[in-house]
Amino acid sequence: MYQVVRARLRALTARVRGARRDAGMVTSEYAMGIVAAVAFAVVLYRVVNSGPVSTALRNIVQQALDGRM
Repeated sequence: MYQVVRARLRALTARVRGARRDAGMVTSEYAMGIVAAVAFAVVLYRVVNSGPVSTALRNIVQQALDGRM
């Protein structure tokens, strides 16, 4: 009985140690995802604030506000 419990405890300990090794990898994946999201936001911000797109959006909003209900 003692040997069975000891073997199960060793297996559980090995699984916990294996999970700890992946913790840094998950953190780096989150960091890369955040960097990619920020880069996409910067590109989208520049596109929306460019002259032609800004003018087109302004015209769309003016037409929507001037419409009859």
